[in-house]
Amino acid sequence: MIAAPDRTPLGRKFFDRPVLDVAPDLLGRILVRTTEDGPVELRITEVEAYDGPNDPGSHAFRGRTPRNEVMFGPPGHVYVYFTYGMWHCMNLVCGPEGTSSAVLLRAGEITQGVESARKRRLSARNDRELAKGPARLATALGVDRALDGADACGPEGGPFRMLTGSPVGPDQVLSGPRTGVSGDGGVHPWRFWISNDPTVSPYRAHTPRRRRT
Repeated sequence: MIAAPDRTPLGRKFFDRPVLDVAPDLLGRILVRTTEDGPVELRITEVEAYDGPNDPGSHAFRGRTPRNEVMFGPPGHVYVYFTYGMWHCMNLVCGPEGTSSAVLLRAGEITQGVESARKRRLSARNDRELAKGPARLATALGVDRALDGADACGPEGGPFRMLTGSPVGPDQVLSGPRTGVSGDGGVHPWRFWISNDPTVSPYRAHTPRRRRT
């Protein structure tokens, strides 16, 4: 018999650690997103670590800006960015305040609030695709820049809560290069995912944009 996921909230100390410790440890945890339609719960199955000033792939590599301000704040907060002029992506800030490291939530399984997620992800062919990829995940959860800076470790009633869930063992965790990261940042094996999980997104190497002629 499979044990039910642990619904004990994850405290701020969980996130107040090096990003490469936090990232794989997020696999199997549960993110609760409170919406007007009711709660949507996500079991995290794929993440990527971004190590601030030590990482050319990080938004914070060149320092603090209005866009990445939340990354420099307390751990356990949500960093949301807008990309390609159409998509939002959600990260969880970790490490001591000022270190600007964060974990991108790349994929997960919607375990509660499936109907609510389906309304936001009308193009999903099945439930496994609802949050299969970072933009899809944010869309399924109704996440946009208005939630940038929200506290995922705050009291119940806020937009997010993190629960202990069912953390996976190291034998179930795979790692490899991050998706779409170019240059020196592309060599780090800082993408982590649950082996054989059908909600994990496909890997895509960085493809340089063609200049218009």
